Amino acid sequence: MLKIDTSHPIYQPLWARLLIVGFSTAWAIIEFINHEIFWATVVGGIAAYSAYVLLFTFKPAAEKVDNATPPPSDEA
Repeated sequence: MLKIDTSHPIYQPLWARLLIVGFSTAWAIIEFINHEIFWATVVGGIAAYSAYVLLFTFKPAAEKVDNATPPPSDEA
């Protein structure tokens, strides 16, 4: 089964996610216009799944906080 790992940093910017969904949707439309119904269905399914995962259910990863260095103290 196709699985998109949304924790990968490439999916963090919105423009990258929109580009992936837009490209696969355009590809499905082109296949449909050329009467390639099988490939239009396959790529359309990929477009629908990527839109669902990357746009509707996407949750950005929480920023990692480095606790190795203590905060500066005000006592001098």
